[in-house]
Amino acid sequence: MHPFKPLGLLTLPPLFHVSLSTCRLVPALQYPQCSAPWTDFRSLGRSQFHIASTRASHSSANPSNTTYKIGAAFVGKGQTFDVKQNVFAFEPTRKSSNKHPFTGRPASGQDAFFISSVGNGGSTAFGIADGVGGWAESGIDPSDFSHGLCRYMANRAIAFHEDHLGARQLLERGYQDVVEDEEITGGGSTACVAVGDSLGYLEVANLGDSGFVQLRLNAVHYYSNPQTHAFNTPYQLSIIPPRILARSRIFGGMPLRDFPRDASVTSHEVRHGDVLIFATDGVWDNLSSSQLLKIVSEDMSKLNAWQTGGKGTIVGDDLEALTKEGVIPSKEDISLQTRLAKVIARKAKAASQDRRRDGPFAKEVQKFYPHEDFHGGKVDDICVVVAVVVGEKDTAG
Repeated sequence: MHPFKPLGLLTLPPLFHVSLSTCRLVPALQYPQCSAPWTDFRSLGRSQFHIASTRASHSSANPSNTTYKIGAAFVGKGQTFDVKQNVFAFEPTRKSSNKHPFTGRPASGQDAFFISSVGNGGSTAFGIADGVGGWAESGIDPSDFSHGLCRYMANRAIAFHEDHLGARQLLERGYQDVVEDEEITGGGSTACVAVGDSLGYLEVANLGDSGFVQLRLNAVHYYSNPQTHAFNTPYQLSIIPPRILARSRIFGGMPLRDFPRDASVTSHEVRHGDVLIFATDGVWDNLSSSQLLKIVSEDMSKLNAWQTGGKGTIVGDDLEALTKEGVIPSKEDISLQTRLAKVIARKAKAASQDRRRDGPFAKEVQKFYPHEDFHGGKVDDICVVVAVVVGEKDTAG
């Protein structure tokens, strides 16, 4: 997470005005997603935009063989994006010797992700976490919390053998494991976690300013809203060491600490051909919603995964084949989902380093703090997980 650090240790009095310069100085203060990326969704037009119900039921129209083809891409803010090394393709049938899933500690800085099968059933769990950068000022590695959280959630998912695993339940169990880990002495993180089953039902728990979008046939079907306490203050899970608690009491503040119960939980019906994008604010602060939709739509259309004609947009017949490695002609020999993740991460990285084009975060700063001379992109760690939904073709209508 970026050096604009969230107010994770000390809360300010209600009438205290936090300027952008103040946010740079307050201990453990991190900037949030705020509302910038989501504001752009409202400008897409009604023909391109549809909000899904926040409580979707298991639909009889959905078959019991829905699968999630998942790829990820990532890059630390001080690194160059490597199209071969900074990607990951999830293969649920690929078993390691210890049967553990990929839990992540890639070269993604303080951002982390995980992807895992849920027990021996047909469900899949995946998500992202963004470590709070301000903890570095207290001598704590912010990446330990976020990567630890993802590691524990992945392990909890693969070991789960009960009836149903909910997204918030998974977040709670992963967080509890982090708290009980004596090697993680402090830190904090936002998180956006999903569990999708074979019936086409997806549950998402989002806490903070990471988030996700559900794209369907050239349109934004659903987007998550960021959770913030105030401007530049996102919700975040945390472990606060006793010495930090004592310091906060001296200054008269109370520790700001959120819990999995505070996460926004939504339920969604997914269909054949849907594209789910989970990302940290390194993406959302640099690419607007309309840009993200354009990036995905261009690639999906170019590969005929989405086909637009006289009857509108439909899912192409070759979608499932495109999700397999080696089908798409390229030097990287990647699948559709990994290709989308790679393109999004690469473009977000380029936008973060562009000093001439104001990104969503810069526009929000100019809106709320016009006296601040903030322009261009927002340099940050970047992590994106893309899931392409594959099911029965007649569910895409």
